[in-house]
Amino acid sequence: MSKTILMPLANGFEELEAITISDLLVRAGVKVITAGLEEGPVRASRGTVVIPTTTLKEVMHQVFDLIVLPGGQPGADNLMADECVIDLLRQQHDQGKLIGAICAAPKVLVAAGIAEHQNITSYPGAVNHLDLTNVTVVNEPVVFSHNIVTSRGPGTAMKFALTLVEALQGAEVREKVETALEG
Repeated sequence: MSKTILMPLANGFEELEAITISDLLVRAGVKVITAGLEEGPVRASRGTVVIPTTTLKEVMHQVFDLIVLPGGQPGADNLMADECVIDLLRQQHDQGKLIGAICAAPKVLVAAGIAEHQNITSYPGAVNHLDLTNVTVVNEPVVFSHNIVTSRGPGTAMKFALTLVEALQGAEVREKVETALEG
């Protein structure tokens, strides 16, 4: 059965992370749905304009195998301020389903209250101003803790995306995708 993931996109998202994650998941046979917080194009942190598949409100009641948040600023702050994003993350977490966040986006997980009793990583300093009671922040490129996968930033996006591929499709598919990338 084909897996489906949701990637919410907010103005100011990190395009390298979003495109890398989306590209590798599609190569692995996963359906990727990008959803803007509102209708229309979304402008990334470096000015790239992306047209999402749909809006978040349109997919609020769908079930996803993974919800993944790209980082970037002010993208992560915009995701954190959106009640639909917070509600979707809490529902996903309550169902024990996979959640991913990279760069500054792990702070959205902390703000949603779903990072408690988890090990996470993030872009250096991105979560320092939040209440980290019962959250363990580690200095690793990618951290997989229970149902949450986090990563540090653009430089770790490939490793993060391959970890998500393996979590969704298995080690054999990850190896196939990774080998094809190397040529």
